[in-house]
Amino acid sequence: MDILITGGCGFIGTNLVNHLLAQPDVERVRTLDNYVTGLRRTVPHARVQEIEGDLRSYDDVLRASDGVDAVVHLGALPSVPRSIKDPLSTNAVNIDGTLHVLEAARANGVQHVSVASSSSVYGANPALPKVESLATLPLSPYAVTKLATESYTNAYATSYGLNTIAFRFFNVFGPLQRADHVYAAVIPKFLAALKNNEPLTIFGDGEQSRDFTSIHAVTDAITKSALRTVTSETPVNLAFGTRTSLNGVVALLQELHGSPIKVQYVDPRPGDVKHSQASSALLTSLLPDVVQPDFVHALKEVYDWYMEL
Repeated sequence: MDILITGGCGFIGTNLVNHLLAQPDVERVRTLDNYVTGLRRTVPHARVQEIEGDLRSYDDVLRASDGVDAVVHLGALPSVPRSIKDPLSTNAVNIDGTLHVLEAARANGVQHVSVASSSSVYGANPALPKVESLATLPLSPYAVTKLATESYTNAYATSYGLNTIAFRFFNVFGPLQRADHVYAAVIPKFLAALKNNEPLTIFGDGEQSRDFTSIHAVTDAITKSALRTVTSETPVNLAFGTRTSLNGVVALLQELHGSPIKVQYVDPRPGDVKHSQASSALLTSLLPDVVQPDFVHALKEVYDWYMEL
């Protein structure tokens, strides 16, 4: 099987490439990336083809998806704060880009398309855990674009018979996740601060909770869905129902780090969701054998990786 990954040089994409290459049924992996947030592979791989292109260009996407069996659409402009600052760019990349991916897949006869949505689509809906049937109440332009991403994907399944699945990512973390930009996720930002002996910054009181998900679970679920052509008529939460506060993360890091950790609390950010926790029932019904790494062990893995950089 030949697989295209849009955003294949980003954090999730790079981990996914490595996971796919370990699968005997995967012959070649192709990546499409504009390298705004992704990084080029430093060592070429005989089974990996890197294509430089932009999701906003239908021609780029059409060319990249020609001849592949499956597409994993990870490419996007991430970050709630970024989308609030620049909603036009977020819309162009995330919504127009998704439409280009789906239309190119249809034109090229691609067998399976999986796309990355986000738990941010639940937004202001306070119910916990987050079940896929809940009303979506996005609080940010980014969340709106992710709702559009999964809606377009489901529409292409019903309108054109395309085999699709839309995964709602929660707070994915793990090795290779960058902390060197203003919109970095919370765990790599914490780890970068620890390594530089700087205080950890928390927006709000730190009691906001997240369903942190190991990158290994994400790559395993995506890989198995592509290889097995798993589809779903509704979006699927890709998380396992855990719930850890940011203060709880700091406490765990304190156990790993040894020396005292300083924390500075600042004003909450607009668009941030207070609590997030997934129902994993649909995911486990579709992919009952997907890996579920323990959060503490996964946190230690990424802590060790950052400290050794």
